[in-house]
Amino acid sequence: MHPWHIETLNLRSYLDRVGVAERPPGLDALGELHEAHARAFSFDNIDVLLGEHPGVDLEAVQEKFVGRGRGGYCFEHATLFAAVLERLGYDVRRRLGRVGDPSIAPRTHFVVVVVLDGRRFLTDPGFGLSLLRPIPLEDGAEVDYLGWRYRVRGSGSAVGRVWELHRHREDGWELMHASDEHPVSPVDVVMGHHFTSTFPASHFRSGLMLTRHRTDRHVSVSTDALTVRRPGEPTEHRPLRDGELSDLIRELGVPLTADEKSRLLEVVAELRTAGGQRA
Repeated sequence: MHPWHIETLNLRSYLDRVGVAERPPGLDALGELHEAHARAFSFDNIDVLLGEHPGVDLEAVQEKFVGRGRGGYCFEHATLFAAVLERLGYDVRRRLGRVGDPSIAPRTHFVVVVVLDGRRFLTDPGFGLSLLRPIPLEDGAEVDYLGWRYRVRGSGSAVGRVWELHRHREDGWELMHASDEHPVSPVDVVMGHHFTSTFPASHFRSGLMLTRHRTDRHVSVSTDALTVRRPGEPTEHRPLRDGELSDLIRELGVPLTADEKSRLLEVVAELRTAGGQRA
């Protein structure tokens, strides 16, 4: 049995869900699949806020993503995407990373490295403002896809190599995360998910994160704000209007049950009230 249980994946259902035909491994095919995944599934922490996360094993993730069309956060996205790639015949490496300043951030991000013709490519469809296409895991590599610009910076020794992913903003480059070269086991992902979803100070527990790549923009919804980014244009950022969250959930295509949506709105309202009291 494969340690990540990839044999349990319903590959055909996944491909149908993201709208991509099966193709032999290659950079074009990888890019198509990466973008399809990033657009098909939201990045969100909804289940963490509801206190009913089903877990990050492949069976639970594919039931949620493929079965329901829901999204989630990096541990789920990367678990599913890595399994899909392996089943399609890609050479895959699972890696953990640190979001923000790597000198103080925990290893709570999950990415997938793919080896093609001797070159390594970083795939990362499960980040708040995720890549749409793979980027070479090479110091100084840059991609500019549909106006979304990213670059990789490498540092450290061959044993302790660290790869930083940056994105370009109006005022320059911003560090997104830094991943390392250490092998990852399923228990590492379980522990990272446990910390992220249950540690009292985890930011995944203290506010809503819901983002989605749309055709010409990236939309990000937090507890009290809406942010819209378009390549080459100033970022739009404003407070959420009263009652707007319900409409945004529908507009962003997040398939919540009526009960889930009702409870989420209650949780977010409580978080907004608490935030206002602290301010």
